[in-house]
Amino acid sequence: MSPPNKLKRRKKPALSIETKSLRSGLHAALRTIYPGTNRTVGSYSCGVYAFFDYDGEPIYVGQTFEGLSSRVGRHLTNQRTDAVAMSVLDPFEVHSIELFPLCEFDGVGKKHPEFSKAKSALNALEAHVFWRCVKQSRFGAVLNEKEPGASPTNLAIPDPVRMTIVSSEVHAIRGHPDVRIARRAQTIARLAQVISEREVNIGLRKTLVTQARRLESLAVKQFEAWGGEAAVPKKRPGESEDSEVGEET
Repeated sequence: MSPPNKLKRRKKPALSIETKSLRSGLHAALRTIYPGTNRTVGSYSCGVYAFFDYDGEPIYVGQTFEGLSSRVGRHLTNQRTDAVAMSVLDPFEVHSIELFPLCEFDGVGKKHPEFSKAKSALNALEAHVFWRCVKQSRFGAVLNEKEPGASPTNLAIPDPVRMTIVSSEVHAIRGHPDVRIARRAQTIARLAQVISEREVNIGLRKTLVTQARRLESLAVKQFEAWGGEAAVPKKRPGESEDSEVGEET
């Protein structure tokens, strides 16, 4: 008797050049050697991370005990995280990342005797990075729906590592203002839909306001780049209302 046919595994769909490039850039960034050590920055289990958009604007701050590579990777490769699932954070927007590993608490888990101390240090570091990013932001806000407490004044801040994860090829695809405007509008629509269908906290509504301000700023900047009000065509007497609709020169 001939052996039964084995079920063939379905091949995973091929990744696009854009996705491959992004993952490659993220992988290379996380494998950057942390200054003063012989370890990659992404290999640390405990730390804080910040994301920045194509204008260098800080957009999101988070912390992790599960590993910087794992947590940042989940955010930026469309694996499920609360921020992505709720349309708070769009991975499409992230151009560069900043990592702050807490080296002294590396490997400290929930059952470790120093977990409480490590958690306090991590919360304090996150507060410092969060409020620093808020101060750097032209909008005075980032997209986090929850704000940490005040930043402590006596905290020893580890040196951050800032890395660009977007290649020139991806930048050419994603970096155009009109593409970013369209994508940001879609994110706002999804976030507004979430808010309309659920009981949400006020922080999520603040995130919607921040996103709307970011969209307006980018749209105004692009409008002005095309000449602004002075470039808007003037209607001539007797001209049809819908003539030349949508045409650009």
